[in-house]
Amino acid sequence: GDCFPCPQEGCPMMGHYADRFPAKLKRVNQKYFLNTAADPPFATWRQKVLLRLSGVKKMRGDINLVFHDTEGNTKEYEIASGVLSQDEVYTKYLDVEINPRNTKQIEFLWNKAIFTLLWARLGAETVNITHGEDGR
Repeated sequence: GDCFPCPQEGCPMMGHYADRFPAKLKRVNQKYFLNTAADPPFATWRQKVLLRLSGVKKMRGDINLVFHDTEGNTKEYEIASGVLSQDEVYTKYLDVEINPRNTKQIEFLWNKAIFTLLWARLGAETVNITHGEDGR
């Protein structure tokens, strides 16, 4: 995530467009790794999520985001787990299987780990999601 989003000259690519990065082609014994989806077409889109919470000061539980696309597909991703605090910004890099161009809705889910009689609530003050290639 240190080079996120991609530099001005674009994201390095393997395959047909690898020739756009001639300096990298001169290196020897390079290893390349790809994150892929489990289902066809196996594509994922790198998303940077920044989340600031509102509500109770501290609560134990987990936070997930559910991505919904225009065709009715959904994928759920964990953003944070453990002791959650409204004073903290949670940052996570996700390889999302839903194309950002087809994203219809992103749902915020909070599950508290310990049952209490108090109606403690936790919400998202801000959610900022940035797509890797085009800076959205």
